[in-house]
Amino acid sequence: MQEFITILKKNDELKIIDTPLDVYLEIPHLAYIEVKKKDGGKALLFTHPIDKKNNKTFDIPVLMNVFGSYRRLELIIGSPIENIPNHLKKLINFTPPKGIKSLLSQIKDFLFLRYVLPKLVRSVPPSQNIVIKDTINLFDLPILTTWEKDGGAFITMGQVYTQSLDGKKKNLGMYRLQVYDEKHLGLHWQIHKDSNHFFHEYKKAGIKMPVSIGIGGNPLYTWCGQAPLPYGMYELMLYGFIKGKNPKVSKCITNPLSVPYDCDIVIEGWVDPEKMMLEGPFGDHTGFYTPIEPYPVLEVSAITHKKSPIYLATVVGKPPLEDKYMGYLTERVFLPLLQTSAHGLIDYYMPENGVFHNLILAKIAPRYPGHSQQIMHNFWGTGQMSFVKHVIFVDESAPKLTDTQAITEHILNHFSTNNLLITEGICDALDHSSPDYALGGKFGIDATKASPKRNFELYSDEELLILIQKYLSEAIILKQYFVHTQNPICIIGVKKTNQSIIKACNNLKKLQNSLAIVICVDAHKNDLNNPYMLIWRITNNIDAKRDILIHQNTIFIDATDKNKSDNYLREWPLETDCSENIIQNLREKGLLEGISEGFMKRFQICQSPHT
Repeated sequence: MQEFITILKKNDELKIIDTPLDVYLEIPHLAYIEVKKKDGGKALLFTHPIDKKNNKTFDIPVLMNVFGSYRRLELIIGSPIENIPNHLKKLINFTPPKGIKSLLSQIKDFLFLRYVLPKLVRSVPPSQNIVIKDTINLFDLPILTTWEKDGGAFITMGQVYTQSLDGKKKNLGMYRLQVYDEKHLGLHWQIHKDSNHFFHEYKKAGIKMPVSIGIGGNPLYTWCGQAPLPYGMYELMLYGFIKGKNPKVSKCITNPLSVPYDCDIVIEGWVDPEKMMLEGPFGDHTGFYTPIEPYPVLEVSAITHKKSPIYLATVVGKPPLEDKYMGYLTERVFLPLLQTSAHGLIDYYMPENGVFHNLILAKIAPRYPGHSQQIMHNFWGTGQMSFVKHVIFVDESAPKLTDTQAITEHILNHFSTNNLLITEGICDALDHSSPDYALGGKFGIDATKASPKRNFELYSDEELLILIQKYLSEAIILKQYFVHTQNPICIIGVKKTNQSIIKACNNLKKLQNSLAIVICVDAHKNDLNNPYMLIWRITNNIDAKRDILIHQNTIFIDATDKNKSDNYLREWPLETDCSENIIQNLREKGLLEGISEGFMKRFQICQSPHT
């Protein structure tokens, strides 16, 4: 980590904050704003973290926004990102060599795999320069509280190391970790994760489960922790594949696990599978707070660290954030693997304002009837891709998926209500819009064929709003997008009453000659002139089986907050908003120079806009 900080300095990718800042809200709020700047801002090193509430200072600096730009990703990897999928394609597309030159090249490629296996270091590693077993206190680490309504302080970039009961399978994951007290952490293992599968093995056997958490070290370890590898494949092997050198690991002191030898901080412990504690709430990467639920508890048996450790952390919430760039690297690395099972897949893109599992665009080469639907089902049945709620497929003629304006126009000119797929499947445990926990609707749009010609009777926004209000009294504001395409989008801001909005949209069928795609949102919390944040809230807020109504050539979508009138019986979560007092404090300290009110409103940083 110290070496990487030197690299960041050399490349002008680091900003050092010497002003004493609180681990409660101040440090995470500043990092939250920094990553939203053009090109992801800079990595931030906070040299004087403090805890105002407990009148405490820390001698461990906090490093944030390490992954927050494409440039820093390449510095972490040490080479251009495209080199990784290109190398992977060579191994996947193995063919018998033709000639000695081809043979030597292939031998070289396969010999490269020797680097993926971790190598055990038997000498005392740097991560064990300091060993604490008798006076363990997690509060001696500068662990951050990101949001006002969080259940406490959370470790947000911990590398969580576990292994199966028989020790044959190993896993590296990245899960949030809530600090309960000096010696206990909550482990947010969602039901689909490998660590949770291991946990049930230990529970069935009635044996405590060893868990170790690494913080810092080479930044690539942290990215490996969120890589969507198949069950049983050890994520740390990706480090060796990418770096071309074996990851070095050392044995922990109080449990049988091994972690990278150069981690800055290691937290070792044991999980009693019979003990659960309430965890949360936590403002997560969806931009919403997740609810309080029971999760396993780690009892810490040792904390070890380097002589001068760095505490690595991230902040999650409304996009764009560091996970935008981490997700991009994941997207590029795993495209070749996904292509092996999704025949005809050319490329895919996970927009960060779709928070990855809410929206994916994919370019395919359809070759037979139902090919698009086949790949949709492939997505919904493949590892973490199965969490994706909404997919939109285009063919080879489509523009670049990342060209938002051009690809949107193309989709709208190829949209048809006859080519939609609504089904049901597993959802991310963090999804709040599904009627049931981790189970909800899926929505696929096949935009690989040109739309049938429609003769719209177009109106101005003002005229259309007056017409709509005759049939939908809840409508307050309205804005149309892409009226020059075959299927314009009409966004209606509504004030909800006691009736379901999607049912009320039945009355709008009378205006179908002027409507193609209609999306209703809450007027009081949406700026209809801000499509970036509209996409974020819309894709978060809909469940395809409940919130979509199709009438002939028109589709109605209810993206409002749900309540009992929608037969939604769960608690609808609050959004992650920065504390205005903390923002004002940061301004007074001169740490928000150049951050305008327009910037704050664009990313809805403090509160939802009242429009």
